[in-house]
Amino acid sequence: MSSLRLTALDALHRALGATMTDFAGWDMPLRYGSEREEHLAVRTKAGLFDLSHMGEITVTGPQAGEMLDHALVGFVSALGELRARYTMICAENGGILDDLIVYRLREDAFLVVANASNAQLVLDELIARAKGFDAVVTDDRDTYALIAVQGPEATGILAGTTEADLPGLKYYAILPAQVAGRDVLLARTGYTGEDGFEIFCAPADAEAIWQALTEAGEGRGLVPCGLSCRDTLRLEAGMPLYGHELSTDLTPFDAGLGRVVRFDKTTNGGAFVGRAALERAAAAAETNPPKVLVGLVSEGKRVPRAEYTVVSTEGAPIGRITSGAPSPTLGRPIAMAYVDAAHAAPGTTVAVDVRGKHEPVQVVALPFYKRAR
Repeated sequence: MSSLRLTALDALHRALGATMTDFAGWDMPLRYGSEREEHLAVRTKAGLFDLSHMGEITVTGPQAGEMLDHALVGFVSALGELRARYTMICAENGGILDDLIVYRLREDAFLVVANASNAQLVLDELIARAKGFDAVVTDDRDTYALIAVQGPEATGILAGTTEADLPGLKYYAILPAQVAGRDVLLARTGYTGEDGFEIFCAPADAEAIWQALTEAGEGRGLVPCGLSCRDTLRLEAGMPLYGHELSTDLTPFDAGLGRVVRFDKTTNGGAFVGRAALERAAAAAETNPPKVLVGLVSEGKRVPRAEYTVVSTEGAPIGRITSGAPSPTLGRPIAMAYVDAAHAAPGTTVAVDVRGKHEPVQVVALPFYKRAR
């Protein structure tokens, strides 16, 4: 008997003929049909995703903001009400434990969303780091199901199910609303590079909301989408994935994301977990740049895959692939890789060792794809 966790939409996925897969202990839809067609639907029309495997953690109390300033690298207490921020939780040595989105629901209430594979770790760390603060950390992973609608038609589709002010909802903002007559938290966030929304709802309401969105999307090109196309969409958009571009072996500065570290925090005397190590990492990045995360576009048809070695034109190892896949939008294989700074300039030709054969690739600036605004 399977010990995998099931989302509230499990029966619906199976009725739709989804290919299911184990992802971080959850039985999740990988694809419903063609992952290429699902990918292109999100780029040109819209896609509907079940993201209920993500880890929701609520932090409440008079010192909730100060506690999160201590626990995370961001200046969370400066976040406006009903706004969101991308941030990270790091170890004392500066290594990345997870990347997160934090939503400020009220003055004294925050919703932290962690990656499924790290949700328990993040929960445990936040509970430990809350000691000494007037703040309560609550595991709300069973409180929410999470549905996303992403793509150019997302606003029009969602408008058919809600009276919420969608044009007024800014990117990286959230508001209490109703979708299909059900109370939800509606966020303008996503992981595809397209405009879209993420809907936090009660698990018991998930199927009704999914069906309402499906009906609203008829004639607008909406299709159900699995985790496979979500991965190629985020790769094209140059968005990092924990376990690939991010890990405990890397600091935010190693990953080219030093901008999320706020040394200018005014709470807690400016102290936060990992600060000393991150200050050293910031200084090292300026004087002796680490490997740089770059985009690679293949000149051939062979796909550079994660952990493949990147080599110079002379054949010397200079880095490694972190993520790679065929790009449905570009029509060519693409990859992200950490390479030596000397080979990181866009336009540089390097190669990937694919089973002993050196396949030429060109370094390009990230992201590979950026939607028209």
